[in-house]
Amino acid sequence: MSRIADDATTAWIRRYHPSDGSAVRLVCFPHAGGSASFFHPVSVRFAPEVDVVALQYPGRQDRRTEPCVEDIGKLADLLCEEIRGLSEKPTVFFGHSMGAVLAFETALRLEELGANPPRAIVASGRRAPSSRRDERVHQEDDAGVITELRALNGTDAAVFGNDELLRMALPAIRGDYRAIETYTCPPGRRVRCAVTVLTGDADPRTSLAEAEAWQDHTEGAFHMRVFSGGHFFLAGHQDEVNAEILQELDAARAAGS
Repeated sequence: MSRIADDATTAWIRRYHPSDGSAVRLVCFPHAGGSASFFHPVSVRFAPEVDVVALQYPGRQDRRTEPCVEDIGKLADLLCEEIRGLSEKPTVFFGHSMGAVLAFETALRLEELGANPPRAIVASGRRAPSSRRDERVHQEDDAGVITELRALNGTDAAVFGNDELLRMALPAIRGDYRAIETYTCPPGRRVRCAVTVLTGDADPRTSLAEAEAWQDHTEGAFHMRVFSGGHFFLAGHQDEVNAEILQELDAARAAGS
């Protein structure tokens, strides 16, 4: 397997502030319809002391001509192969919404392979992997998908006012919704690493009980913090969210030294 340099960027791996001298790594998994650039502020906060890697899924931004991967398992397989190419370094995964599930599934694969699995997962804005709801946004027409996006309030308002941008974004959004809405996970499936869950108290897609159920999916330490706000609560609590991430990064650094 070819190795990816600590300051390199690829189709999948985005580094907005590359540094080859960091002692710990943060890998960021975007939400449904999201892109690597969503985590640019996280990179601003932590780089260059932390190697901040933001993942870019196919079907969006500069990868918009590539077909979306509409299956969580297949996408996790691909992400696992990419992350295996990174250097050995204490690592924390941070995923929001669909990204939290992908972080979980990718961590499971890396643990099984013994290939530099994460020391912790920070799962934001997503119910536990085995908490199932009958959601079918991916089967809605374009107007229905847009209604869902407005309800979650996580899409730049400028996109809604620009037909061209919206047409470009909808295929990736629909593909991601198909992936996450058809995903299933057995109740007993667990990662060995620690899990920290961040959730909004008014998230229409995740109840507090569904968020707390993440503790059934880890053999490691479990911590949950509730913020005021909806599905994209982290936009209004960036400093507090960063503090939670920093705590896991410090623990990973200490464990790896």
